[in-house]
This record gives sequence, structure tokens and C-alpha cells, in this order.
Amino acid sequence: MASNTSSERLLSVQDLHVRFETEDGVVQAVNELSFDIHRGEVFAIVGESGSGKSVTAMSILGLLPSPPAVVEGGAILWREDDLLSVNQQRLRQIRGGEIAMIFQDPLTALNPVHSIGRQIGEVMRIHRGMSKKQARAHAIEMLELVGIPQAATRVDMHPHEFSGGMRQRAVIAMAIACKPDLLIADEPTTALDVTIQAQVLDVLNDIKEEIDSAILLITHDLGVVAGMADEVLVMYAGSEVERGSVDEIFYESAHPYTTGLLGSLPKMNDPDSELRPIGGQPPSLINLPTGCAFHPRCPVAQIPSPCSEIVPVSQKLTAKTEAPESEHRAACHFAQDLVDHARAAAL
Repeated sequence: MASNTSSERLLSVQDLHVRFETEDGVVQAVNELSFDIHRGEVFAIVGESGSGKSVTAMSILGLLPSPPAVVEGGAILWREDDLLSVNQQRLRQIRGGEIAMIFQDPLTALNPVHSIGRQIGEVMRIHRGMSKKQARAHAIEMLELVGIPQAATRVDMHPHEFSGGMRQRAVIAMAIACKPDLLIADEPTTALDVTIQAQVLDVLNDIKEEIDSAILLITHDLGVVAGMADEVLVMYAGSEVERGSVDEIFYESAHPYTTGLLGSLPKMNDPDSELRPIGGQPPSLINLPTGCAFHPRCPVAQIPSPCSEIVPVSQKLTAKTEAPESEHRAACHFAQDLVDHARAAAL
């Protein structure tokens, strides 16, 4: 696990606020979101579809279409640069060269009319000035690194000639070609079967160690988070509701939404246990509920006050004595009570 106190801070997102202007109204996609990512760390953002995870990732690389997207406030600091205000030339240097993204669907991320090798090699020609021969040789090296068998032959194949798992590995190879300091992985295993998922996650872990990078993992799959992440940020309706280490999130969850996500997972030690889905539907981001956005679905909400009237402020929770460095936080009026209850239940 990465140590935030000793490792280099690579990315700092500060009070990010993103909205979309639509015919139906203004969609508040991300609301005052802040987090840091350090070298060697796997930082996971989790939540249901529409919670703001992918919008956050796309904001970092300036890939949101404008209009309709508007970054209304905040800063995204990449070392000395604010990615929201750097010029396009510097942003192109950072994309692919220093920060790379692994997209959810490799079929849309890869160009069907060009060979895999050409697409990986193009990254090296743009960012490292390699010749065609050098770029092709490097593409073979990258395909071998992500576990593609017979890479020297397959480098000249097209995306449709690869299986789903091989295409995802090729997308990873393209992302790591320049050995970026930060990999953004947006639902990297969603379209893959369980066996291939495990292989791809192993590749990502190996690559992180190989090139000494950090990973921003965007996912709804808490099983993936449990196996990979160091720190977890839980989003709901565009806002952070909880943040902490993997152990804190899984064993001392302090927000009812996080507890609901965990309750919807099958338990490995009790395969016959009943799954408990979260009731209701995520709210409209055009017309959010008053107070806590989760209160209409929350099993512990007190209505009318405070849950439906007062927006909860993220609070730092009392840590266990053996974890004084904890930054476990939650935006719930009853967060500390929920943590205390989880600790008592574990005794």
C-alpha cells in the first residue's frame, strides 16, 4: 500500500465543479470534489452510474465536450500545472506522455482500420520522436509486457483479429507506451468475463510496479477495489460521500450509501447470504433533493430534520489507535455513530 506521507504527490483535484447545460436544465455532474493522488498509489473512485466518476476522469484530461460541459470552478494541479488553464500545446504533452487513460470499451478506443502496432507506435512517434522502425519495435515490447503471446506477429494485426481480453491488453499497452506517471483506468474490466478480468487487473498491478506509476481507478465494482486500491472515494449524485482506506471503507463504512453498496455484494464466505439492493433510484442531477441527496433512499434518515433539510458536511472520523494517520471522512449527519457501531459489531 502506498504511503501518502512519504510519496510524491502527482495530482491534486481541488473543489472541482462541473455542470452540463441541457435543454431540460442544468445537470450538476460534479460538486466541489477534492482529492490527491500520490506516486505508487491506486486511488479508486466508486459509485453507481451517473455519480460523476467518469466526468471527473474526463475533466482531468480536458476531454469533456464544451458545450455542453462547463467547468464552473476549482483546480486540477498536475505538479506545477493547472490542467484547467494550461495551453493546448502543454495539455497535448501531458496527455499520453505523463497521464494516460485506459478506456472502458477497447473497440471504441482502437481505430479499426489501423494495425495495433501502428496505433501503439503513433504514441511513441508523437511524444518521443521515434522513427517508424523504433516505434514498431517498442510496440512489440509493450505488447510483450502486457502478456500478448507472439507479439512480434500480432503487432501487425487489426483490432477485430484480437479477442476482447487481448484488445483490452492492447489498450493498456498503448496507455503505458510512454511510461506515464499516472494511469486513469475507467471501468477497465467491465466488458470482460471474470477470468479475463483477473488477468487484466494483474497486468495493471504489474505495470504499476514496472513503471513506478499511480493509478486512478474508476469503477462500480467493489470486488475490483478490494483487490487493487489503497484509498477509496465514494461518490453519490456528483459529490463525495465517503473516503478512506480499503479497510475503513469495507469494515467501518460511515455512510449508509457505502453500506448499501457493500450489502449488494455476494459474500465469499457465505454464498447463500441474501443480497440487499439499495432501494429507490439515484436522484435527478437537475433537481437534487434538499438536504442530503441520499436521504430519500437512506434506511437511517431522520426526516424532516436534519437529513432532508441540512446538507451534511464531510467530517473526519475518529481513528482507531493503531491507525492515527487515517483520513477517513464521511458526509453524513450520523457518520461517527455508524463507525462506532461497525467497530462494536466486529468485536
